Amino acid sequence: MSKKQLIIETTFVTISIIFIIIGSILSSIEPESILIPILFGLSFAIGGFAKAKEGILATIKNKSLNVEILMILAALGAFIVGDYFEGAILILIFSISGVLESYATSRSEKALTSLLKLAPQTALLYQDNIETEVLVSKLKINDQVIVKVGQQVPVDGKIVSGSTSLNQAAITGEFVPVSKDLGDNVYAGSINIESQIIVETTKDPKDSVVQKIVDFVKDAQKNKTKSQSFIDKFEKYYVYVVILMAVLFMVVPPLFNWWTPAYAFNRGVIVLVVGSPCALVASITPAMLSSLSNGARHRILIKGGNPLEALIGLKAVVLDKTGTITSGIPRVVRIEIIEELDREETLSILYTLEKQSEHPLAKSITTSLDKKYLKESIKTIEVSGRGMEATINGSLWQIGRFHSEIHKDLHEKLDRCNSLGHSNVLIIKDSIAIGFVALMDTIRDQAKNVMLDLKEMGIKTVLLTGDNNFTANAIAKEAGIDSFESNCFPEDKVARVKELQKSLGKVMMVGDGINDAPALAIADISVAMGSATDVSLETSDIVIMNDKLENITRTIKLAKRMRKITLQNIIFSTSVILFLLISNVFGVIELPTGVIAHEMSTILVILNSLRLLLK
Repeated sequence: MSKKQLIIETTFVTISIIFIIIGSILSSIEPESILIPILFGLSFAIGGFAKAKEGILATIKNKSLNVEILMILAALGAFIVGDYFEGAILILIFSISGVLESYATSRSEKALTSLLKLAPQTALLYQDNIETEVLVSKLKINDQVIVKVGQQVPVDGKIVSGSTSLNQAAITGEFVPVSKDLGDNVYAGSINIESQIIVETTKDPKDSVVQKIVDFVKDAQKNKTKSQSFIDKFEKYYVYVVILMAVLFMVVPPLFNWWTPAYAFNRGVIVLVVGSPCALVASITPAMLSSLSNGARHRILIKGGNPLEALIGLKAVVLDKTGTITSGIPRVVRIEIIEELDREETLSILYTLEKQSEHPLAKSITTSLDKKYLKESIKTIEVSGRGMEATINGSLWQIGRFHSEIHKDLHEKLDRCNSLGHSNVLIIKDSIAIGFVALMDTIRDQAKNVMLDLKEMGIKTVLLTGDNNFTANAIAKEAGIDSFESNCFPEDKVARVKELQKSLGKVMMVGDGINDAPALAIADISVAMGSATDVSLETSDIVIMNDKLENITRTIKLAKRMRKITLQNIIFSTSVILFLLISNVFGVIELPTGVIAHEMSTILVILNSLRLLLK
């Protein structure tokens, strides 16, 4: 639903209201005027145009009648019996409900597409020292593109020249600029805000993260829930039942002289109006679209309504560790140096050597230390796969994983850190490890609160990780997770998910790595963090774009709200239809009352669904 289409529908409804007002005024001044049926007829034709077109096209396509055709027949019946005002009002209110439903669709589309700023259609190809503007779709893997300040990165790739800061809000929702240096990966859709860089394409543009999300967005609203599919099938047959009931009301009573033909025809028209399943048909779709919109506003990409429905009755949540429960960014927890060395001098050497390294652990170490430790004019060498080394005052200093003898004062401390699951970087002087830096991945800020919320919902939490038992136990205990399993390979995670499904019921799997993909595929509901691998993004039902773990419980609560509101809508709409049909049998209601009661119930159902846009 485009903004232009919504404006056109709203304009038609507005014009229809104007004609009804003019017709009503004229009917009170000059009841017999020929202009009255013309004005109401124009209101009927203009106000009902969009719905009539939609109904006719759907009838031709599906080769079956639908609720739109039923309402057009009801309005025509009202005109035949001379109730011009009622016929026009019937179509007007029906059209207003259509505009509200279109509004829900529009809001959902807008919220989903706001998850990202589309990558540019063109890029500056850098080849043989020449810049050439080309279509992004024409780029190939290993092509190099120039990204100037203020421009969006057009492809997924790595920086091969320069360094800068990128606004990755289009991908992650985080507006704090992220520093990117030589060799770092960058995503299409990110905005360059600091200095010019050259990016080498590492992925076909059609397979970029941003393009995958675009495809997910397109599919999200097309995927109907089981409830929607049932209502569609119900509508298909129910329309014929209503038409048959109306015909029976018009024909049978006059045959037995129960009612006059005119009265029977009027009652038949009322059946067409009040028996129409407008409100019932509108019970689910606006609620689903509003829920998708709500999720998107909180940076949660839900791939259609089925994942939301599947969250009802969830029994267990299985979580990966790195990048899911933890941030994936190691933090220095302790630095040990033997007492016979000058600690400040050793820290200075540590900082200076690690400052020259691009390794993630080195960055964590320098971040934990003050810039005052930097030594000038020290020549460092990076040994691939080992770490950094330099000769200072005649001694060879090495930081990393070099072969060395462990100093006797460090054995116990190093063993203890290993048992706690820490990553340890050795500080080596002349082939003897005289110190080490212990680092550990940190749990996400909201992890504890999320686990508590899940427990309150009666949902069991399980941590599955490939790490050792000590690390898994420490993380599970700190985060408040019910149980854990360590040293898990991908096939182990799949087996454990199947066991939980058999013993407990519905299982959600949350992960971000390629090793999580098999378990994500087998789970009842799969959730990928926004920083996940391509395979995990494709396999998952829900993508948490901003990596906020608390969005897991937010999504579960949203699903429960959607179910509650949908049930409210279904019960209310069916009750209104039954009440009005029974009232019509006993002649209690007339056409104006039936029109207002029936159509207002449709509007109330849609407005109730739109409440899901809030919070």
